[in-house]
Amino acid sequence: MTTDAAHPASAPVTQADIALIMRIIPHRYPFLLIDKVRDIVPNISCVGIKAVTMNEPQFTGHFPGMPVFPGVMIIEAMAQTSGILVGLSMDLVDKNAKVFFMGVDGVKFRRKVVPGDVMELHVKALRGGGKVWKFEGRAMVDGELACEATFTAMFDLAKA
Repeated sequence: MTTDAAHPASAPVTQADIALIMRIIPHRYPFLLIDKVRDIVPNISCVGIKAVTMNEPQFTGHFPGMPVFPGVMIIEAMAQTSGILVGLSMDLVDKNAKVFFMGVDGVKFRRKVVPGDVMELHVKALRGGGKVWKFEGRAMVDGELACEATFTAMFDLAKA
């Protein structure tokens, strides 16, 4: 298992900084939507962090004069967080794994996310262990529920 500087080689990773995130999922600017992941419990759950800033390209058109972080990107941020959970659970660091949505269900948006907000992306694995995983996700801002969804993803381990 991969470790970080704060943990000895035998301890599981409990957090991932941006450098480790980029070694697990293939996303890059402007579509890398998480800044760090904490509270990682392999095969079970983790919390992604996304600091929303006005400097992001989607705010040019969504919406001029009233920037709102797009709901579909909130769901994508939850999915990227789940990719880190799976990547660390299945030892996929530096393995060039790809992640693909298979389904998104029960999506509810409860509040707007705007520049200056920090989203906490709480992801829980409902089913996993192989190529197909199912998750429950909740995006929270200042303790308020912004979005919730259940989603399924397939992890492709074939080398590109």
